Amino acid sequence: MKAKVAIDQLNPQKWAEIPPTERLALLEAVRENLQQYGDELASSDTKMKNGLMGEELYSNSLSKVATVVPMANTVTAAIEVYKGLVHGEMPKPLSIIPLGNDLYDIKVFPSHAKDRLMNSDRTDVLRVKGEPKQVNPMDKSAGIIAVLGAGNYSSALEMLKAIFFENCAVAHKPHHLNAETDKIWAKIMQPLVDQKVLAFADHDQGPELTTDPRLNKIYFTGGTGTAKAIMSATTTPLVSECGGNNPCIIVPGDRPWTDKEITHQAQQIATINKLNGGAVCGRVQTLVTSKHWPQREAFLNAIRKAIIEDTPADGTYYPGSDKVMEGFLEAYPRAEILKPEGGKYRSADFLLITGAEEESYATANEAFCQIIDEVPLDVPANAADFLPRAVEFCNTRLLGTLSSCILIDEDTNKAHQTELDQAVTDLEYGAVAVNTMPPFVFLSPWLTWGGNEEGKDFVSGHGNFGNAMNFENVEKSIMTAGFMSPGHMIRTSKGAFDTLATEMSNYAVEPSWKNLACLMGGAIAGSFRKKDF
Repeated sequence: MKAKVAIDQLNPQKWAEIPPTERLALLEAVRENLQQYGDELASSDTKMKNGLMGEELYSNSLSKVATVVPMANTVTAAIEVYKGLVHGEMPKPLSIIPLGNDLYDIKVFPSHAKDRLMNSDRTDVLRVKGEPKQVNPMDKSAGIIAVLGAGNYSSALEMLKAIFFENCAVAHKPHHLNAETDKIWAKIMQPLVDQKVLAFADHDQGPELTTDPRLNKIYFTGGTGTAKAIMSATTTPLVSECGGNNPCIIVPGDRPWTDKEITHQAQQIATINKLNGGAVCGRVQTLVTSKHWPQREAFLNAIRKAIIEDTPADGTYYPGSDKVMEGFLEAYPRAEILKPEGGKYRSADFLLITGAEEESYATANEAFCQIIDEVPLDVPANAADFLPRAVEFCNTRLLGTLSSCILIDEDTNKAHQTELDQAVTDLEYGAVAVNTMPPFVFLSPWLTWGGNEEGKDFVSGHGNFGNAMNFENVEKSIMTAGFMSPGHMIRTSKGAFDTLATEMSNYAVEPSWKNLACLMGGAIAGSFRKKDF
């Protein structure tokens, strides 16, 4: 469909007049369609990725958890919001804590019994500047938002967020990689199309769509260059997420990490970095260590082992990744090319760069594929000295401001809570994850996802998506979990992970106690399954 025709089909004013009860019914219908068409959606996604690589590395279970689960979780959050709005009430946060300096931490998750059972050691917080204020989405002005989908995932959450959290009609254009899955999304979202609040434009309609004068806003996920081109071609406000070089700050412990702890963290990092062939906007790229940490080499060896032996091969499919790999290899000819599963898959090579300089090619570029670099800072190996120095490095040397994470053991955390809190405050990133990985911030509809670039050059984008509770003036989103959390995503068995992915998908589209029991039972059983690759 041409962009003009898509926008012609929208009726934002009609949407603004639809009451919460009817919107709630629409959300339930979309969730039912997700259940009906989820397998078809996953199959299309798998076919696209494996076809680009010429290798069968992606399974339908993996594709389903990557497409269905994020959208289903957003639908469920919207259902919770509108259940309250039926009675004229916005969802209430768990707590609001004043921090001083006009900053507030608003705890938004987990709030319900099922969420607490699945995420017993996790806390999701919005950091807000100024007196906290919620806005009822029904009170927001009607309008039209163009949503330009990403290429690295076909689950365009932003269209649902724009409709139900911003009260706007949406014209959606997919990335060309996801043109086929978008046809299935059109079937899933048919109830919204029927209400003239959603229309689907063809993948080649970007310039026509973004320059249409009827737009009130544009949502874009993709490259910085494209975002700048959009901004130069139109005066319509752009909310964009453009990635960056995300750090993982490895805090030296007051006591040595155990072998089990080192292995656990290395496997967590390897899993998230292989996910989707490294084409994940929030994946960590730069490991920030202390040059003087006695366990630095042991940790790096664990990273090598986790990539080569402990976690299965994942395929790099995203177009242009070969050129990115060439650029990093040219800058670092002695970088280690690691080959998971004995090198049986040509698309699964993983590049590890250790000992990179603070100002270097590795820190000034985003990889967006299976590449990790490590920067050892010349700073004493203790939390009090290391944390502020690591934060200063991340804020001033690394490309972008999208997301960051800190790994710190529980004993060191307790002894240095003040320093850790200050580090979280000082990190100039849109997302800060403590003892978990940043992509989980993206997956939470209660948090925000976007850069933190006020006063900086445009790299990671402006504005943010998400924020189901609709708080104003969000500075950053903060997610905290346990150092050895059972909720960490660690893929050491293909079969166990596929089973877990299937159960996650089932629960996401039908969040019943029965499906939760199956999910948690599968996770426990999977923890005992041995390596199968």
